[in-house]
Amino acid sequence: MIVDRRNFLKTMATAGAVLALPSFAAAGPPPGSFDFVFFTDTHIQPELRAAHGCDMCFKKIAALEPEFAVMGGDHVFDAFGVNYARAGMVYDLYKRTEGLLGMPLHHAIGNHDVFGVLAKSGVAPSYPAFGKKMYQDRMGRTYYSFDYKGYHFVVLDSIQPTEDRLWEARVDGEQLRWLRHDLKVLPLGTPVIAVVHCPLVTAFATYAYTQIVGADRKYNTMTVVNAPEVLEIFENANVLAVLQGHTHVNEMVSYKNTQYLTSGAVCGNWWHGPRMGTPEGFTVVSLRQGTISSRYETYGFHSVDPREGSNY
Repeated sequence: MIVDRRNFLKTMATAGAVLALPSFAAAGPPPGSFDFVFFTDTHIQPELRAAHGCDMCFKKIAALEPEFAVMGGDHVFDAFGVNYARAGMVYDLYKRTEGLLGMPLHHAIGNHDVFGVLAKSGVAPSYPAFGKKMYQDRMGRTYYSFDYKGYHFVVLDSIQPTEDRLWEARVDGEQLRWLRHDLKVLPLGTPVIAVVHCPLVTAFATYAYTQIVGADRKYNTMTVVNAPEVLEIFENANVLAVLQGHTHVNEMVSYKNTQYLTSGAVCGNWWHGPRMGTPEGFTVVSLRQGTISSRYETYGFHSVDPREGSNY
């Protein structure tokens, strides 16, 4: 009886230890190898030969034959502070031009893609297409995820209109809860690529400090104001890179084993030439069995009205 009791206690102790171990999702399939394109800030408009510039850019992207493309926001110029006729016209212009890509395309929302929020637009908040509704009707969801060849892509919405008809760069609470769950259920070690319009991590403030200070903005509209909350969620996943736009400057910052790739803009300096030394262009992203590299490509556009300036 003594021997049986010892064996029983030993068996129970072993079982208890197994039950106490943390549970992890099984490892997913090994990640594949392919190229895709990240382009952002087209700011398409009938002025400044912008549609022609987008045409040139999209033809070059198509010639590279990536497996798909991701658009980082600010498709149009502008929906934020104009009436319905103007907003609808530039959205239609973008959709026609986008057809030149001829490949699967995923979209992120930018601040200029949100309709009628600024009071100068003259649009009432009760208008059916007001705010993000126009974007959702024409482009789809403002945040979502998808999987491709062993990689998990997360597209976030960093544009939050405020009650006083301005906006703030923020990832709201509902998204944070969604993101935490979305990453938690991934197979162990799955490489993640995130996409967001306003940067989460950037060095822009160090070399463009006067532009930020001189803008006298009520809200932070340059970088995601609650970025630490997003980064805390990222720490529990294998986030290879975050693809960003908005500043129109080509930049890469490495932080905690994640590359924060801010791409230069298709429109450069809002179709007025290069932006702080970054010419009009897009980013080619190469994924090779769980590793990432990138390069910036230009496409030869020449502005009809070159000048310095900014218009976020």
